Amino acid sequence: MPVQFISASYVNDSTELHPRPGQGIDPAFVTRYARTLDDYGFDYTLLPYGSGGFDPFTVGAAISQHTERLRPLIALRPNTLYPTVAAKALATLDQLSGGRATVHIISGGSAHEQAREGDRLGKSERYARSAEYIEILRKVWASEEPFDHAGAYYSFEDFRADFRPAAGRIPVSVGGSSADAYRVGGALGDIFGLWGEPLAETRQQIDAVHEQAALAGRADRPRIWVTFRPIIAPTEELAWEKAHRVLGALRGPATEAKALRWPAGRPENTGSRRLLDLADRGELHDRALWTPVAAATNGRGASTALVGTPETVAAAILDYIDLGAELISIRGYDNLNDAVDYGRHLLPLVRQELARREAGRPRTDHGPAVPPPGSPYATAAA
Repeated sequence: MPVQFISASYVNDSTELHPRPGQGIDPAFVTRYARTLDDYGFDYTLLPYGSGGFDPFTVGAAISQHTERLRPLIALRPNTLYPTVAAKALATLDQLSGGRATVHIISGGSAHEQAREGDRLGKSERYARSAEYIEILRKVWASEEPFDHAGAYYSFEDFRADFRPAAGRIPVSVGGSSADAYRVGGALGDIFGLWGEPLAETRQQIDAVHEQAALAGRADRPRIWVTFRPIIAPTEELAWEKAHRVLGALRGPATEAKALRWPAGRPENTGSRRLLDLADRGELHDRALWTPVAAATNGRGASTALVGTPETVAAAILDYIDLGAELISIRGYDNLNDAVDYGRHLLPLVRQELARREAGRPRTDHGPAVPPPGSPYATAAA
């Protein structure tokens, strides 16, 4: 399967740099944004989940009716929806979208956030529940006859869904940076999601996922998904100036909106702690991976950047593809305009290079991102 690109969807024009708390769903913006992703060749769009956020199933269904190829990637926390209900909802979306639905299972990285919706299981139990949840989803989609289930977290009798996903099953994604995540995702995931770390650490994580897939007796492996926040401009100097402006905005005066998005204190989840540790080690890694933006948001979510010209960032993405990444998630800080820039200037470069390789031509390459002289990041890049 070719390398594919993922973005994230938004329901209005609020951004991390210019938040607009309390703004509702703007249907025209949802449609415009989704069509932009579709037109510029993105393959998936993530519909994120938060306890106080919009319903990803409803927005995913709306997006599917305004796009032709874009696949809604539904983020789903097992504590929020019973697995038989989720199986039907996903199959419904899959039918409505012509077989484009995908689901990303979120076990939960914050006990406080989980408790907002009544979930008080510990981390290991949350992952164990996710494993049972995935198995139920797949059994619902595959079973022609009614069946019973009696597990550690779910129990029901005589259940059968009356319709199936368009292709019989729906791809399931799992993500994380802990041993529990590697174990569940390696054993059960069609896709495994990672946040952007340096190449060496990413290689270690991929190996850990593959090891768990082998231990589970799988003949295949999950497809690897890696996420970045590219900051691109026509020259290296302009890209670093832009990166500095983004960082300044993220570090700007504290507001209630920022406090809600990036809570203070050491994060609970392993992935965020890894990003903060990475930022402590240095600002610029490998070709173009930049960490101060992760530190500025307290490691919240996928928050490491790739900085440089489109050529530099495309080359950095290809480095991760060479490690085994098959899905690349990219989203910016100016959501709609960045998606347009990526579609015009970044995705074509990566795909052109992959086509060159497919034709048997050697890889073209570009040097590492080098901050301009006098930049506060120049020492870190040396």
